Amino acid sequence: MIALPDPVLVYVAGPFRGVTPWAVEQNIRAAEAIGFALAGVGVVPVIPHTMFRFFDKTQTDRFWLDGTLELLRRCDAVCLLTTWEQSAGARGEKTEADRLGLPVFRSVDDVAKWAASR
Repeated sequence: MIALPDPVLVYVAGPFRGVTPWAVEQNIRAAEAIGFALAGVGVVPVIPHTMFRFFDKTQTDRFWLDGTLELLRRCDAVCLLTTWEQSAGARGEKTEADRLGLPVFRSVDDVAKWAASR
């Protein structure tokens, strides 16, 4: 594990919504698995899927999308799930990360290499 002087926050981006509650749960679990792996390499995962898993439909989609974009802005990097392109929200998150100049990664190994070089 990498010992970093300051916590490095890595936002996990990928689909949340699904056609059934089970599909939503599968998306959440996929994000959790990546988050667990990120923690294993010494970075702090920011996983909106798990933060808001039981809040679906309590506010508008815009409310949640705006909120999660703000979380992303406060992170140091983004890690995309392999299914990220299937999600309009994740596509927007990648666009925002690119606009901000945040590093965007497609694997935990790439995050680990980047974090080790900081």
